[in-house]
Amino acid sequence: MSAIRVAPLRSAMLCAALLLTAGAGAASAQAARDFTPVTDAMVQDPAPGDWLSWRRTLDGWGFSPLDQVNRDNVGQLRLVWSRALSAGSQQGTPLVYEGVMYMPNPRDVIQAIDAATGDLLWEYRRQRPDDIDEFISPYLSEAKRNIAVYGNLIISTSADDYAYALDAATGQLAWETQILDYRVNPAHQSAGPIIADGKAVSGRGCMPAGGPEACIIVAHDARTGAEVWRTRLIPAPGEAGDDTWGGVPFGERSHVGSWMVPSYDAELNLIYLGTSVTSPAPKFLLGGTEHKYLYHNSTLALDADTGDIAWHYQHLNDHWDLDHPFERLLVDTAVAPDPSAVSWINPNLRPGEVRRVVTGIPGKTGVVYTLDRATGEFLWATPTITQNVITNIDGATGAVSENSELVFTSRGQQVMTCPTYNGGKDWEAGAYSPQTNMMYMPLRNTCARMMVVESSDTLPLELYSLAVRQEIAPGTEMVGAVHAISAETGAIAWKYEQRAATASLFASGGGLVFVGDANGRFKALDDRTGAVLWEVNVGSSLSGFPISYAVDGKQYIVASTGAGNPMSFLALTPELRPSIGNNIFVFALP
Repeated sequence: MSAIRVAPLRSAMLCAALLLTAGAGAASAQAARDFTPVTDAMVQDPAPGDWLSWRRTLDGWGFSPLDQVNRDNVGQLRLVWSRALSAGSQQGTPLVYEGVMYMPNPRDVIQAIDAATGDLLWEYRRQRPDDIDEFISPYLSEAKRNIAVYGNLIISTSADDYAYALDAATGQLAWETQILDYRVNPAHQSAGPIIADGKAVSGRGCMPAGGPEACIIVAHDARTGAEVWRTRLIPAPGEAGDDTWGGVPFGERSHVGSWMVPSYDAELNLIYLGTSVTSPAPKFLLGGTEHKYLYHNSTLALDADTGDIAWHYQHLNDHWDLDHPFERLLVDTAVAPDPSAVSWINPNLRPGEVRRVVTGIPGKTGVVYTLDRATGEFLWATPTITQNVITNIDGATGAVSENSELVFTSRGQQVMTCPTYNGGKDWEAGAYSPQTNMMYMPLRNTCARMMVVESSDTLPLELYSLAVRQEIAPGTEMVGAVHAISAETGAIAWKYEQRAATASLFASGGGLVFVGDANGRFKALDDRTGAVLWEVNVGSSLSGFPISYAVDGKQYIVASTGAGNPMSFLALTPELRPSIGNNIFVFALP
């Protein structure tokens, strides 16, 4: 399907004087600091002490090369500063550049903070429309998982469906561009953009009321805010994939969003992203269970210049809200899947051949998929945690077979699925270390009893026509886990399991994996063995994305807490009772 190019609804360069009268949320700034503009080369290969993108690099690794904090001394980490964040659903990733931390807070608040001391430099509070909660769920509209930096700008997306940029030195609004009218085509922008060759590329989760035109990936000129292209994730009549909707009228197709953050390969000039389930989820309520409904629950590779879809791979025909929009890891590796460890392997593979792959756990099923990132060719896949929704993947074609016993065919039908709609794996990100050629994934051992119901405002999943009761997976009492998985062989090198649900993590050059959990514990694991080398109780559930950075030669480790997704698992572990508070914590060696 080609990119759909439409003129931006509104794009304006705004000066600082207008900021104070436009009602967009004035920035209160200290004296502006000198700021070295961020280039494409810097975003693609940041300095070791900087964290310039969501997962630090555009390949999605979540890896810091810093090694001042290592296996031998991590036990000496101490808190050096902490700061409260604004109220709301806190899921943010800090960016750090030239000693300044740029932290997205809930409800469209962005702060610039001295990264060594925790002192506030400036704060921007965007004015939110009074009626936003009537069109977009507060939990979704409040969250902001990431922002981007480019040139002298901090770039984000807003609850009311704008892209906008702030002057990085002052916090003043530089430009804003309307993407959608949230009253007509509501979409939640809980994730922000990445920078791909001078373009700010962002996805969103589209509300069913928004119809197919809300389900879009959009690229803006990062310097000016001008829209470059937009690509719809639901095909229209006459477009490739239209027949996969089984005659469902175009206006009734909805909810195939891309609500997490893309990855980007500058050499191939391809953007990689994942998509979500339809609404409703059970396909008998749409056009029938035999149709694929592209491009839901897929990996898409888009041409970064045009937004055209270069290739797609569908991971699951999803009847259970098991979205696949999570991080895509771009790795160059020998590919030699171990038949004793990997369930599904392409028979045409030449074991040991070095391939450019897109890998990781892209969806809630907890299944690792490895694809050729130039072509989308299926290479191998294997489960991690307990799952019963996929019965087979054809190695030669990559075609996925779902468990027919779990496919809904009528209202009131009940099934037991593993994992639950919260994953398995969810938006909390894993990481990849080039030092071990391992991916490290936060997982959950959960299942759910699901029933098809009529939509109702009183049901928690009325978007999907599903009622859900979660359970811990059979055979364990440990909800949380971290798995270390070889990118080459698919073998699991080690597993770390615990009672509390695990959260996002990152890997470091010091041989460490830092991971948080729902019970407020932030830990450092040995990346070779999974042994716990350091642990601290920060009081509230870890909910944002941890990072590491350096200022003046000193390495810092960052964790943040709040009412994010890991808390949803606490009902399964009632003895764990952390507090609820939005805070950022920064640690360093004495």
